[in-house]
Amino acid sequence: MHTLTTLLTLGTLLGAGQAAAACPPALDFEVRRLASDERVNLCQAYQGKVVLIVNTASKCGFTGQYEGLEALYHKYKDRGLVVLGFPSNDFMGQEPGTEAEIKEFCRLTYSVEFPMFEKTQVAKGKAGPLFQRLAELGGGYPRWNFYKYLIDRQGNLVDTWSSFTSPESGKLVDAIERLL
Repeated sequence: MHTLTTLLTLGTLLGAGQAAAACPPALDFEVRRLASDERVNLCQAYQGKVVLIVNTASKCGFTGQYEGLEALYHKYKDRGLVVLGFPSNDFMGQEPGTEAEIKEFCRLTYSVEFPMFEKTQVAKGKAGPLFQRLAELGGGYPRWNFYKYLIDRQGNLVDTWSSFTSPESGKLVDAIERLL
């Protein structure tokens, strides 16, 4: 009986290790919530969902896309979509504020409820680990604010869109709907 218990425990431990190892590379990161000390393991929080990762900025010509991103999130979140925002000041200093200021701006101006994370660098040559990985997976580096990466339920990078593709764009919405 003791041997069976030991084998079952060992099997459970090995299975847990395999589950942890099964995290797809696009989500294998721990990041901090915007203006918070709380850290989020992207794999634990979002694996099995369709994920749209976007680098954002509050003082950009594309800042109005927050409204469309929030609309997408609300429309599809119950079907498994999550939008993840990562503010960045890499392009022309268009995200100069503190994280607390960014969070307040997003909530008050655009009623943003989708998850927002720490201010990060995204541009080639200085990108943080998540955006470097997304580029390595074939998504390229953002060349401006509001670059979009779409990840399927299995954690595969499916497609990317430039800042010029609005969240309401038919090609982006169609891609999301196919994955849901």
